[in-house]
Amino acid sequence: MIRLRGAATSVKTVLIDFHTHTSASDGALTPSELLVRAAANNVKLLAITDHDTVAGFEAAAAYHKENPSGMRLISGIELSCQWLGVTIHILGLGIDCTHPAMRAGLDCMASARQERGAKIASRLESRGFGGALDGALMHAGDSQLGRPDFAAWMVERGHVRDHKQAFDRYLGQGKIGDVKAFWPELVEVTRWIESSGGVALIAHPLKYRFTGMKLRRFIAAFVAAGGCGIEVLSGRQSSDSTNQLARLAREFDLEVSIGSDFHRDAPYSAPLGAESAPFAHLRGVWQRWSTAP
Repeated sequence: MIRLRGAATSVKTVLIDFHTHTSASDGALTPSELLVRAAANNVKLLAITDHDTVAGFEAAAAYHKENPSGMRLISGIELSCQWLGVTIHILGLGIDCTHPAMRAGLDCMASARQERGAKIASRLESRGFGGALDGALMHAGDSQLGRPDFAAWMVERGHVRDHKQAFDRYLGQGKIGDVKAFWPELVEVTRWIESSGGVALIAHPLKYRFTGMKLRRFIAAFVAAGGCGIEVLSGRQSSDSTNQLARLAREFDLEVSIGSDFHRDAPYSAPLGAESAPFAHLRGVWQRWSTAP
């Protein structure tokens, strides 16, 4: 258990996971498999937050209705956007997936991903990797098209040894396949979430590698755009990082969220479920929902 400075230690803990991914985006497990795994891990509150789609949540909700487990399933999404030219991810929890604002936003994101995929393919083909778009689309199937699909195709064709090499050489940050320009602005995606009845939170705030000053500028812009929460625990994370984010949550009077950012079983990934007790002194976004199914 992570111990936060000043945190309560006698509060009953609940396992929560408000940041997970399924095969509807870039996760390895199907929505039903993720639900079964979360229930087995004794998670009581779960949100499925696939990248730029609610297909995973909708499939999970249908399965959960037929196979109740005592776990509360919360609607969610992880939306890509831009702030000062940097790609940012914003979590939306408790959204109405059918709300016109969210549906319009999802259509916008689908178009953005198609344009981005075509641009990535064009750049890769300029390096001699012909057929990249068709190959990536084949791997994506019904899921959202993303860089992992290009990586899978490159591995399959023998262009690279593995996914890591694909990202290190061609698809990772600053490489030829790192295309960001098609995402909407921060204020726009925050508005989609708020308009559809959800709560907007900053996902994994330290992954953007901002300086302390720039991170505060970003959080201030997020709050001005209507955001009201921040993820203080995302997967495996040092206690110093968690304490830093807890201080920022208090400074900006933000609700906090916790999650595994689960994609697949891997040595570096966290298991599903995070303990709520270390964050009892903060305003947990999970307080919006009871633990009853």
